[in-house]
Amino acid sequence: MNPFQSLSATAVPLRMENVDTDQIIPAKYLTAVTKEGMGKGLFSWIRYNPDGTPKADFVTNMLEYQGAEILIAGRNFGSGSSREHAVWALTDFGFRCVISPGFADIFYNNSLKNGLLPVTLPEEVVNMLWDLVEEDPETTIVVDLQSQTVTLSDGQQHSFAIDPFRKICLLEGLDDLGYIGSKEAAIAAYEAVAPYERAL
Repeated sequence: MNPFQSLSATAVPLRMENVDTDQIIPAKYLTAVTKEGMGKGLFSWIRYNPDGTPKADFVTNMLEYQGAEILIAGRNFGSGSSREHAVWALTDFGFRCVISPGFADIFYNNSLKNGLLPVTLPEEVVNMLWDLVEEDPETTIVVDLQSQTVTLSDGQQHSFAIDPFRKICLLEGLDDLGYIGSKEAAIAAYEAVAPYERAL
């Protein structure tokens, strides 16, 4: 996966709470075995009209939010089933970060393992970000993983927490297996001397 270090991007304001994984990516798309093209099904239950045309009034379809890489969502985002496809749909669509007052645990961990940064901020801050982005869709938000901060153009800054191990993996663009592989030389060096140390 691609490393995540610092992201400076515009955002989509999704004023919805309790968005579950079936709403993020409906079950009919789960037959796919690759991530490619999964973004077409993102929020399809509300993003498209019955005839398959995009709904003009849904935020991801609005011209002013095209190209945004940050999604600002409501509480309990990603609840429901454990389907990893929900994260694949978000990343394939172009999102690299989701900001919310709270995430479902499994979705949160799936995000970290697939290069999507979930940022938990207080509800009042998320409400402020919604208002700000709706008033000016060109608002740029800077999400810096190294410093664990979200910074606005006026200098306002908010901190977020993240597991240290997951932070390292995201910064280096490694999944669990990739992290173990990156330590191959150290493991080999240890194994080379370990038998002698155990014999002492």
